[in-house]
This record gives sequence, C-alpha cells and structure tokens, in this order.
Amino acid sequence: MSVTSDTSQGLSSYHSFGKSSAPFPPDQEWDAIIIGSGIGGLVTATQLAAKGARVLVLERYLIPGGSAGYFERQGYRFDVGASMIFGFGQEGTTNLLTRALQAVGVSLETIPDPVQIHYHLPNGLDLKVHRDYEKFLQELTRHFPHEKGGIRCFYDECWKVFNCLNAMELLSLEEPRYLMRVFFQHPFACLGLVKYLPQNVGDIARRYISDPLLLKFIDMECYCWSVVPADLTPMINAGMVFSDRHYGGINYPKGGVGRIAQKLVEGLEKFGGHIQYKARVTRILQENRRAVGVQLASGEVYRARRIISNATRWDTFEKLIPPDQMPFAERRWQQRYQKSPSFLSLHLGVKAEVLPAGAECHHILLEDWEQMEAAEGTIFVSIPTLLDPDLAPPGRHIIHTFTPSWMEDWQGLSPTEYRQRKEEAATRLITRLEQVFPGLSAGLDCQEVGTPRTHRRFLGRDDGTYGPIPARKLMGLLGMPFNRTAVPGLYCVGDSTFPGQGLNAVAFSGFACAHRVAVDLGYR
Repeated sequence: MSVTSDTSQGLSSYHSFGKSSAPFPPDQEWDAIIIGSGIGGLVTATQLAAKGARVLVLERYLIPGGSAGYFERQGYRFDVGASMIFGFGQEGTTNLLTRALQAVGVSLETIPDPVQIHYHLPNGLDLKVHRDYEKFLQELTRHFPHEKGGIRCFYDECWKVFNCLNAMELLSLEEPRYLMRVFFQHPFACLGLVKYLPQNVGDIARRYISDPLLLKFIDMECYCWSVVPADLTPMINAGMVFSDRHYGGINYPKGGVGRIAQKLVEGLEKFGGHIQYKARVTRILQENRRAVGVQLASGEVYRARRIISNATRWDTFEKLIPPDQMPFAERRWQQRYQKSPSFLSLHLGVKAEVLPAGAECHHILLEDWEQMEAAEGTIFVSIPTLLDPDLAPPGRHIIHTFTPSWMEDWQGLSPTEYRQRKEEAATRLITRLEQVFPGLSAGLDCQEVGTPRTHRRFLGRDDGTYGPIPARKLMGLLGMPFNRTAVPGLYCVGDSTFPGQGLNAVAFSGFACAHRVAVDLGYR
C-alpha cells in the first residue's frame, strides 16, 4: 500500500489539462474576465462566449474545475470533491449542467445512480433514499409508521417548490425585463416561489411532523448538502434537492467529475473564449472606484469591461480588494453569514472484495446525533467506481471519505506533527468506516489524506471553506446576495451568491451572472 501524507505530494500532482497558456498582450481589451474556473465561473464564461462576448478565464492551478476537479494516483482517478451530482436530467429547466454543456455544443455521458444515499444513522436508522419517490417514502414510513401522513405532506411540499422552479427558465433575478416576462408566463409559479423564499425547512417540517427522531433525520437530509440543520436551510434549496433526486436523478459523469469542467472549457474555446492556467490573480484593479482589470502574481495586468470573481466573498473582498475598501453591504453580509467548515478528505484505493454485495455509491455515517455538526462527526462516503469502474485499476475500487474539519485544528504544526496528525485522523476514519465495510484496513491499496490546509492551498479558498452558511437563523434565501456587488463593474459568482452551495446551485449562479453581465454589456 502506498500512503502519502505530505501535502506537497497530496493533491499537487493533478494532471495538466490542455495546452499551457502564454500571457495575452496587456493592451488586449476583454468584455469579461472571470477569476477562477470553478463550475460557476465556467458556466458564466461559456454563456457569455456563446453570446459573442470576448471572455478570458484566469485559473491559478493547472486544470479547471476547482472543487469539481480531479487528481490521479497509481492508476486511480479521484474526484477532489463530492461525487453526488444533480443537474444532468433531460427534462424541465432545472437540469442546469445539461443545459450549460448544450449551450456551447458539447455533451457528456452520464451514469444514473438508483440510490442517492444509504444512511447509517443512530438509533438503528438505516435506510436508502431511492430514486423512485414512492419507494423512498415507503422505506421511510416503515421506520416511522405513525408519521405516514406527515412524511408525505412534507416531501410533497418540497415538490411544490420544485415544480415552481421547474416551470421557468432560471436566469438573473436582478434583471427586471426577465422578471416581468417570467411573471406573465408563469404567474402562479412566481407567486409560489415568493411564498417559499423567506422560509426554512425546519419550520415547514414541524407543521407536519412531531417525532423528534424523524425531525433529526430531516436535519441530516439538509446537513448532507447544506452543512447546516433544517432550521437554517432555505426551503427553496431543499425543494430543489429533495425533489430533483427523484425527477432528474443523481447522474455520475463518465470519466469522473473533472470531466464537467473539461467539457465546459472545450465549449468555451469552441466559441472563442480563452482560459489561462497558472494565472493567480492577486488584485482587482479599480479606477474611480470601478473595477477595470486584474493583476496577476506574475505582474501581468489585464483589463476588461466587467470583472467576475468566482472566488469566495472572503477572498474577493479581503484579499483581491483591500479590506479597508470593503463595501458596507459586504460587511453587513459577513455579519449574517460565516464560513462553512472545510473537510478532512480521505481518498482510498481498495481491493474490490472490501465492498459488500449490493453496496450503494453514496453513504452517510453518524453514530451520535449530538455530533452531527461537530468536526469529524458526520462521515460522507462516495464509491464512484460502482458506477464507473474505469476510474480504478482492475479489481480495485475508490472509497472517497470526507468529514467536516476546521482550519484551526491544523495550524501551528511542524511538518512531522502535521503528517502524524493526518495519519491519526485517517486511522480514526477507517476504524469507523469498518462498521459499514468490514476488513477495510486490510484491503487498502492506496491512501491520500487532504486537510483544510490542502483545500486552501490548491483550491484558493479562505480557510479551505466550501462556502457560506448562516451565522444565525435567517429568512430563507432573502439574505443571500445576487451577482452584482457594491463595486461597479464587479460581479461575484459561485457558492457565495444566490442560491448557494452545490454544483447545480453554482451552475444556476453562473446562468444568472452571465445573463446580468450580458444585459449590462449590451449582448442579448
């Protein structure tokens, strides 16, 4: 077994994608510069390029994708982040990843997953969320027969939210003409969304459900993608997730999650857009308090009519713009939202016999409800090779495990202490995983450990965070900012903007941002 603990050898051997890109002439004028090639940034870039805009994406690393990237070891291709992908359905309007690829003339083969999650929870609560909606409700009702009516009422309410979203084209809520058009086309759907916009999941769940254990399960249903319990999770987001898993389904991209970004870059270049790798932006340039360009760590300066940051809002307004120039609106936002935890990631290559017969692709493990939000409390597991065996050598599988972890637990360590702490954390996780996968430790073939420091270093995210979470109970999504910022000419896209975290959510943000920027630039 190969065990790598040194960060410098952890995620650093990503394989370079595409040709190395030389700097562009400094006097070249762009319509839009996008800082970062996460999925939100790439959707923005491709949508603008498809409209004829002159677009440049600046990526600090060797490949596109950010948290949706990949790396390779010993014949294994590991996803950096989650493998549970929404947005690849073929019907409706919420299939945003499918639509983003189609807009630039590319496509991607996907593999359907019949089960979203297999939960292994306290009090013997072991159940699966099947793609088939009725089958899921039946399984959940077997555990809570006295809540049969409440279960159906709650999840049916989620469908009402989803049906409103799925009735309309999802673009910028900051564009008045779009809002008027959508309202006249779908008045009842719009009114339905207005109703749910200020509401959180917990309030609606308690209308129908009283069993404390079932309400804890609803908390976990939210936490597994929002990183907060139901009381802090907006109902709009839950309506999308809890319904689309049965409508469009969970579909894994053939070749790994990194293929999504690669295909978007292919489409971007097909429509005349450009991407430059190893281009770390260190400063957003302003003239008369308007964003007009960027400066790279290498000294190059690029100018554009619009600047779009796919970095977190903390990186954007505390690093790329001097903190003393932070707009009041951003200071107020930081009082309402805080950084979510980062993750301790364990990428394992294992012998195939480790997996029990009938194992599902995605699992969540928790032994104590009180530890759900704690560091190393909830364990998330993805086994993408059950869907795409080509990601691993013959006779092997990938088990990607990740669990919440905070940056402060990994600071101030010597290199030796850091390696030792990573090994200790990996041992703890593997011991717990053996409850679900007996014999796991004996079947290890390859092991990689990533920490919040790893995510900060390679993904360029402040404290390795995976996005904002409410600092207190808010009114649904009403506090989440849209794409325009208080700095003229500067926009934000990605999980720090409406509607939040998740690949399909940041794709929504990308569609909305491109729409708003295109209107501002005069493109239609």
